Amino acid sequence: MAPILPTWTSPLLPLVDGTAKRARFSNRTNPLTQLERVEGLLAGAADVDITPPPGLPKAGYSSNAHDGRGFRSRLRARVLHLRSATGSIAIVQCDLLGGSSVLQHLVAAQIAAETDISLNGVMIGATHTHAGPGQFLGTDFYNRFASNRSGFDPAWTQFLVDRISAGVIAAVANRVPAQLAFGHAPVWELTRNRSLDPHVHNHSVEDKRQEQQRKYVAVNPDLEMLRVDTLSGDPLAAMVIFSVHGTGISQRFLEYHGDLWAYLVDELAHRIEVSSGCRAVVGAIEGTHADVAPAIRPGQAGPLEARRIGSGIGAEAHQLWERLGSELSSTTEISAGFREVDLDRDRTCEGVELPDRPAVGAALVAGAIENTTPVLWRVPPFRAGSPKRLGATSEQGAKWVLGSRWLQPALLPRHGFPRVLPIQIVRIGSTSIVGLPLEVTVEAGRRVTQSVTSASPSTERAIVTSVCNEYSGYVTTAEEYSRQFYEGGHTLYGPLTEAFLSAHAGQLAAELDGGQVQDALPTRSWDLALHRYLPLPAGAGPVREFTGAATFTDPTAAEDGHWSQEWLDVSPGDLNWHEPLVRVEESEGSVLSGSAEDWDTARHHGRPVTDESPDIEVVHLGAVEGTTGAHRYRVRWYDPIHRSNCRHRFVLVANRARAEVVSASFD
Repeated sequence: MAPILPTWTSPLLPLVDGTAKRARFSNRTNPLTQLERVEGLLAGAADVDITPPPGLPKAGYSSNAHDGRGFRSRLRARVLHLRSATGSIAIVQCDLLGGSSVLQHLVAAQIAAETDISLNGVMIGATHTHAGPGQFLGTDFYNRFASNRSGFDPAWTQFLVDRISAGVIAAVANRVPAQLAFGHAPVWELTRNRSLDPHVHNHSVEDKRQEQQRKYVAVNPDLEMLRVDTLSGDPLAAMVIFSVHGTGISQRFLEYHGDLWAYLVDELAHRIEVSSGCRAVVGAIEGTHADVAPAIRPGQAGPLEARRIGSGIGAEAHQLWERLGSELSSTTEISAGFREVDLDRDRTCEGVELPDRPAVGAALVAGAIENTTPVLWRVPPFRAGSPKRLGATSEQGAKWVLGSRWLQPALLPRHGFPRVLPIQIVRIGSTSIVGLPLEVTVEAGRRVTQSVTSASPSTERAIVTSVCNEYSGYVTTAEEYSRQFYEGGHTLYGPLTEAFLSAHAGQLAAELDGGQVQDALPTRSWDLALHRYLPLPAGAGPVREFTGAATFTDPTAAEDGHWSQEWLDVSPGDLNWHEPLVRVEESEGSVLSGSAEDWDTARHHGRPVTDESPDIEVVHLGAVEGTTGAHRYRVRWYDPIHRSNCRHRFVLVANRARAEVVSASFD
């Protein structure tokens, strides 16, 4: 990992060595900067790599996950910056489980001196991939239970802060006069409702059938897109908001992966480049996905299914992108509102009161329908649809409190749970993007948007994005909660959570009609159990070299065919994993006639074959016993090109003072 050299005084730096047991740090919130009004629209975009080294726990599947041992698709943070009227925003779209209050506050502090973006305009959104690392969240509970191992890693978090901040600063520095259009289109048959029973119990859902086919229409089908071009007509950026869980990749998968979102973004970016001749910064964030899963064929979770679904959504997204070309405008106004709801100070909004203490439900332990916990998922009260009958009038309603309402507080202290709920609205023209820190069900999202549009005459359309600026569990409607499926069991603050959030979102939307809003805590403090996972440099290693010959493995029903080759190198901590590591080169002609000048980067379906592609996998296989610092690695090239009279070779790209190395040719 490259040395961490932030341009500001980071509260995380004293904790990076990992010698302390807890990470205690604070950040004072800068006041809202009152900006001069500008006419027209300015926009900038940036794409930064946030792929970590092997060894970090993966978040999303809890104890069923594994430490990452490399990557099958790189993890990215895409930044879209917009400046118009008196507003300046940066929407950060991360290949992570969720946003984080630590990231949002520290990024806002780091960019303050070099940009005109205040905290209210920094939105940390996420794709909610379950194949990315955790250990950067703002609460002990989710740093402990979202991943297969626990603890907050300040070095990894500092890396994310620095990378994201650099992206925001670059986007602002490169902003140009621009035009944009916001639109939506339905996407069907690639997603399904995984908790149909609770969904049809909503009083607002008229079709109460629970037939097998019904689950494919009981979803939020709206693919939302923001298209941004320069005034000269070149594509600059595209942002997608869509509602689907990042669970196309199995919990048994050992590599970091952007899941179906990696294929969605890759497909859309490639089609934009082919049709326009320009490469745009393309990213995505979650919609109302809590009860929506990818429509994976039974037993086939993995890269092939993630590709099928993600590429299919990406193709639909490109059709929408094309249609939006005739709606571009440079007169859009930008505004942002941000509020931190401190539940230790105020748990009531418009007559809706949340419980003082959060509670984990038994249904959470059984797992979601597509990733159930063996045995437990069949046994009441863990089994989905086993609500409590007696005592259901308590603050936690029909929830069976795991371990009982007396024992759970002793084992899970209240301060370890999310106690500050960030609510954010970014308004682009007449469209409001409502950022909530929870996984929001389809129907809960509809009620939040209804509250926003009813409260704000300036909002014609509202869109909810989940897991924004923190990860705080789930939110269902009261009717869904009463059924106690996984989503209801994971709604920590009881059956009135949706009504509470809807009220707050409506209030914030109404206030935003009067101008920019920032209602944040004056000082934000964290006290987190600490554990260092980011590997340290080990120093000198062996000569960098490929070992053996490349081998080919035939495709199966579950996996593409691939070429593989191993190499020796330094330890994972001595390589920059967020920079290029491997590419594939090709040369036409016979072996005898080939020369060094003939080689060029291979292309497949018009895309370069580098480790920027989800067709290249790089993994760490471990240290080599009996050597001084030697580690073994493997590269795989999936779905390779087969052309006569064409040879290929792997190339280890120069990285962290390690020179470029080429393999023997194959094919």
